[in-house]
Amino acid sequence: MKLFKPLYERALRWAKHPHAERYLGGLSFVEAIIFPVAPEIMLAPMVLSQPRRWARYASVSLLGSMLGAFVGYALGHYAFDLLRPLLAQIGWLPRLDALVSELGAEVRSHPWNAFWMLVAAGFVPVPLKIFTWASGIVGMPLLPFIGGMLIGRGKRVYLLAGVIRLGGERAERALHRWIEWIGWALVLLIVALIAWLRLVK
Repeated sequence: MKLFKPLYERALRWAKHPHAERYLGGLSFVEAIIFPVAPEIMLAPMVLSQPRRWARYASVSLLGSMLGAFVGYALGHYAFDLLRPLLAQIGWLPRLDALVSELGAEVRSHPWNAFWMLVAAGFVPVPLKIFTWASGIVGMPLLPFIGGMLIGRGKRVYLLAGVIRLGGERAERALHRWIEWIGWALVLLIVALIAWLRLVK
């Protein structure tokens, strides 16, 4: 059964839409607050379709993520207690409480320790939105928050877009050929990771 190849081909078509940049910025914005789908699902095919605009697309995604991060920070800072039941219902609360405890200790120790946590956040299996909310809840100072978010998310989108740009058409052909295998391998990896996390608890 082919699942990922049709989705990938559809994403390539969306990437060529006249308003694709707006959609990418909007997806990046909402993902930093609550949406579960990472903006890379749209960023990657957009760079594949127009490789010379890789830096522009990465910048659009980063700008949307930064604006969304400020909203997530504000919601965490001002509305966390009101939203606790909703966060518990969607399954965020345990991870959020654990991160708040860790981030709060780092902020109390030194605000720039929390900065390094945000820098690392781009490549850890914790959604960006969890970090933005947690930063607002503990009242992390804005300067290290902004710096950490810029570097943490920026290195992820620019690295992805840059690698795809360097690969060019050869990367697109290889991805098109192997996308089904890659997709199912990622599904198996995620299932294995979830199973392992449950076993070590």
